Amino acid sequence: MWDLLILNPMINALLLIYDFLGDNFGVAIIIFTALIRLITFPLTYRQQVGTQKMQELQKSKRWQDVQKKYAKDKQKLQEETLKLYQEAGINPLSGCLPLLIQLPIIFGLYQAIIQALADAPLQLLEFSKHIYGFVSSTLIPLNSQFLWMDLGQPERLELEFLPGIGIPVLTILVVITSWIQTKLTTPPSPEGQGGQMSQMMTIYSPLLMGYLAYTFAAGLALYFLVSNLLGIVQYAATGRINWRNLIPFRKQE
Repeated sequence: MWDLLILNPMINALLLIYDFLGDNFGVAIIIFTALIRLITFPLTYRQQVGTQKMQELQKSKRWQDVQKKYAKDKQKLQEETLKLYQEAGINPLSGCLPLLIQLPIIFGLYQAIIQALADAPLQLLEFSKHIYGFVSSTLIPLNSQFLWMDLGQPERLELEFLPGIGIPVLTILVVITSWIQTKLTTPPSPEGQGGQMSQMMTIYSPLLMGYLAYTFAAGLALYFLVSNLLGIVQYAATGRINWRNLIPFRKQE
């Protein structure tokens, strides 16, 4: 089922783009990422709208009154909070949907990259079983070189004046762009435990993405980077972006 619904369509989409672009697998990943972002934009937009509504709700006097009134009764606080969400038309789980969609894409893309860039005869034979009949099998083995990277291996930039030291350029860029995207798209955190969890996610999420980019194939790291950049551009296009969120301003008393 996984191969039928996720892996095979992903492999063949990459191959078609690769063939169309003149055997450049790096550019194929970039175009593929843009298509994924375009397809999932309606879901992402709904998430951003829901986040803005939640931010406005948390600033309202009614929300603050409920938090104070039931501060010592956690069950009642949860019930009243859910009522406020329902009245405002907010689904607190809607923010998880884009992530749930993104996970199979990440896993599928990783498998697709590893299999597509195989060069051993048995690996190539296994990979050919995933190719649709209308896609030319003469494309394999694929060209894995893109800029200074081997897309099938973890990315490191080696410089002549730093012998023996590989700089993980993509990892650094993935961490930075993940942090920027998280800060721009996450509303100011409310006080209390929820706010602390939100602040922790702002830190840990980019670090997790950086770890994956550092450990796995450079093709996956390239996908992360392009996806982050396009996510920032998409959010800016909605007119809701606030660059001030990147800088911690003191609250005026």
